[in-house]
Order: sequence, then C-alpha cells, then structure tokens
Amino acid sequence: MDISKLPQLALAAKQRSILSLFSNPDRVGEYSISAAGLFLDYSKQNINKEELDALIQLARDAGLNEKMTAMFAGEKINNTEQRAVLHSILRAPLSEKQQVLGVVSEEVVNTELKMQDIVSQVHSGKLTGITGKKYTDVLAIGIGGSYYGIKVALSALKSYQNNGPNVHVLANVDGGALQEKLELLKADTTLVVVISKTFTTQETLLNAKAVKEWMLKTELNENIISRQWYAVSSSVEKATAFGICPENILPMWDWVGGRFSLWSAVGFPLALAIGNENFAKLKQGAYAMDQHFQSAEFESNMPVIMALLGIWNRNALGYASLAILPYDHSLRALPGYLQQTDMESNGKSVATNGKKLPWLTAPVVFGQEGTNSQHAFMQLMHQGDDIIPTDFILALNGSSPYQEHHKVLVANCLAQSEALMRGKTLHQVEAELKEQGATPEEISSLAPHKTMKGNTPSNMLLLDEVTPFSLGALLALYEHKIFVQGVLWQLNSYDQWGVELGKELGKQILSVMSGDENHKLSSSTAGLIKRFLNANQV
Repeated sequence: MDISKLPQLALAAKQRSILSLFSNPDRVGEYSISAAGLFLDYSKQNINKEELDALIQLARDAGLNEKMTAMFAGEKINNTEQRAVLHSILRAPLSEKQQVLGVVSEEVVNTELKMQDIVSQVHSGKLTGITGKKYTDVLAIGIGGSYYGIKVALSALKSYQNNGPNVHVLANVDGGALQEKLELLKADTTLVVVISKTFTTQETLLNAKAVKEWMLKTELNENIISRQWYAVSSSVEKATAFGICPENILPMWDWVGGRFSLWSAVGFPLALAIGNENFAKLKQGAYAMDQHFQSAEFESNMPVIMALLGIWNRNALGYASLAILPYDHSLRALPGYLQQTDMESNGKSVATNGKKLPWLTAPVVFGQEGTNSQHAFMQLMHQGDDIIPTDFILALNGSSPYQEHHKVLVANCLAQSEALMRGKTLHQVEAELKEQGATPEEISSLAPHKTMKGNTPSNMLLLDEVTPFSLGALLALYEHKIFVQGVLWQLNSYDQWGVELGKELGKQILSVMSGDENHKLSSSTAGLIKRFLNANQV
C-alpha cells in the first residue's frame, strides 16, 4: 500500500464521530505514549486500530527503518545537495560522534570546548569588551534557521537566564527592528555574533554592516570589531574580511541544515544566555528523544506515531492545516519555529527521484499561545467548515508562582481539546435554550448560530514543566516527525530550493532600483518599484 490508497481506507472514518471511539474503555491507555519525559495522548484522533496498523505497515513498506539507519549513520540522504543530515550527532556522546564522524569528530568536540570556554569567560567577567567592562548584552544577527531556533529557546528558557548577558536576536531586514535593538544596547558592553553559513546572506550582512557602523561611530575604536565580534560561518575568509578575528569564528558544517542547527555553534548565543550546564541539558533532552526514536517499535514510537497521524489527517481525511497551540507563555515562539521546520522541510511536490508527487505533502502550520488563540482564530476552528487538526502542548507545572492562573490555563487547554472533539449539535442547543426559557421563535432563530461541528482531531502533548531537557526532547520530537513524514511522502526534507527564487529576484529588483533598466519583471512589479522610488525621491 502507498499513500494514494489512504482515502479509500478512510471512508469509514469520514462518516464516524471521534467521540464514538471512546466506547473502548481502554482507548486512552492504548492511544498514548511516554518518551524522554514527554507524554502524548492521541486518543482524540479519528483513527482506530485497523487504520493505525495499516499506517504502520505503510511506514515499514516505505523502508523507514532503513532510512532511519542511513540518516543516523551519516549517509547522504539529502540527495539534491549530496549531503549527510547529522544535526542529531551533535547531541550524542563522544563515542557516537567518533564512530559516525571519524576524524571530523575532533573538530566538532574542539568547537564545543571552545564555545564552553567563551561562555565561561563571559559569565565570569574574564572576557570583556574594549573598555574592560563586563558584557551585559549579546546581539545575535541571523535569519531563518540561524534565528528561529535561538528565538524559541530564548523565550522558552527565560527563567534559566540568571547569570548570563541579555541576548537579543536580530533577523528582520526592516530598519525599524534594527533601531529597536540598538536603542537597548551600549556598544562597549555588547558582544555581537553574526550567524551565516556562507557569510553572504543579504539580510544578515545588511544588518551586520549597520551594527558595525553604529559600534564604530559610538566607540571610535576600530579594534572593537575584532575584540567584541564573533561569527558562526563556514567562510572564514569572508568573515575575516569583514573584520572579525579568525580566532572568533566558529565553524558550520554542510551536514547540519539551518533549521536544525540549534545544536551546533549556531546555539552559541543561547549558551551565552543560559550557561553551559543548561545548554548541555538541552542536548541531553534531545538525545533522549533520539534514542527513543531509534529503539522503540513503531507502535510505541512517539515521533513515528505523530508523523503517521499527520499523514492520516493530510492524505486520508484531507485536512489541509495543522494548528500548534502551546498553553504556556514561554513556548509562544514555538509555532513560528515549527512553521519553518515543517513547511520548509516538507513543503514540496517533487519526489527524491525528480518526478511529480501524486499526493499532497506538508500542511499549513500556524498557531500561537493557547488562550490568545481562543479569542482569535479558534472561532473558525469551532464553527467554520474546515477541520483543523491540532497539537495542544501543555506543561503540567507552571513556571510562575501564580498557581491559580496555571490551573485556569490548564482547564482552558483541556476544555478546548474536548470542545473541538465534541462540538454541539442543533438538538443540544435547542434543548439548552428551551431549558433557559427561550420561546420557540427565539429557539428557531438563535439555535443554528450556536452549533459547533466538533469531530476535530487533536494531540495532547504534556511536559512536566518547561526545562532545558524537556525543550530539547520536544524539539527533537518534531524534527523526527518531519523526517518520517518526508520518508513516507518520498521527498527530500533537507533542501529548500523554493527559498532561492525570491532571493534571486530580490537582487534583480535592487539592481533596478539602482538604475538598471534591463529586466524581465512584470509591469506590476516595475510599477511598484517606480512608486517606491518616487516616494523616496530616488
């Protein structure tokens, strides 16, 4: 069986209610998994044992076991770029690094030790800025994968940032974002980290040059760049030409994709914020999920089950979206992070063999922190015609001292998952209105407006609390889920050629703005450029 057969398998599921599946008194026990400190309850998915068994067989038929082995062994599974996919090895013990990477493991370990040393020296005040003052702030400049991982971890682990400098991330090419950051900083106490694999990324370099000019103008000391600036890049030559001291350049490897790079030196700004011990715990949590993923049978394998449920919802039931709703303020950046890791990885329509795929792939991923979403787009989820599968993410223990707030938060989360499943029928609404004393005319007029379709599937992911370890496990869970789905969809999850077209056209448009009249842009875009130039009197 392949994915094209799933709609036929789902004919019965499309006619039944999820609630009816709970006639099985053991459903929650049979449809839940614990791994690496996380708990997944997927009993509110519209799937039964026969259908799930068929999906598991689909994974076996697709050679998932062999593909997993190939990835962890360092084979070049990124076939369009001829690269290995080995971000997971960066959180593995030394013995595994040596076994998989060989001589390269020495460079990886040396990089980790160098990072740890810099972090220790910054925290102790031994490493200072140009004027001898202790660093108070770090400005990390990057975009895409060089930005999102740091952003989500910084907000998630804010309570662990007690002894380190304040870390700020600059990605947006909008000058307003740059100005906002610079107003918070003092040049002589700010350590800058530029993150760019090629050191040619347009947005990153534009921001880096502006920060460099600000810093030189503020301190009037050209040595401030070589002293206070660091780079994470594979292009030592370009970073050095920019003015960064070669000793301050940490490497990036082509077998670590940008959106999975938090575990590499890209995580350097995060380590500066939370310290070496907590950064190590983040990796330990991810490694615990790696081990579970590699060792657990598919029937009890959390990333595999989540991936198969996603395939079922997308390709069997025909649901086009996935909502990520963390009911924890510290995880508010997670939906944006998963938008990139999921849609940039699997948002493709061509198989690894170059042929057009006969089925749809990645869903549209969106979301925000839970209670805010209840007063925004969840109206559509309850009463619109589209069914939107949902991942609820909840910490059982809150990180604030306001326990009553956390109790209400948890109640809201559980209520929404139940409400999305149950809905409310016209008959139920009419009975409620009648009990409230409404007249027959009022009931007839109002009842249709208060019905909700229900039957929306959801996962409930529980963490004991948000810690470096649990965050690492959570991020690794979604990484592996995305990999599994890529295998079943028969695509390459680790290239991103679709990102390049916009970059190429952006360069062309900039040249037109500078006076180049030789272009093949549409009349719409040419007219918009003209309006921009006129508005700015260029």
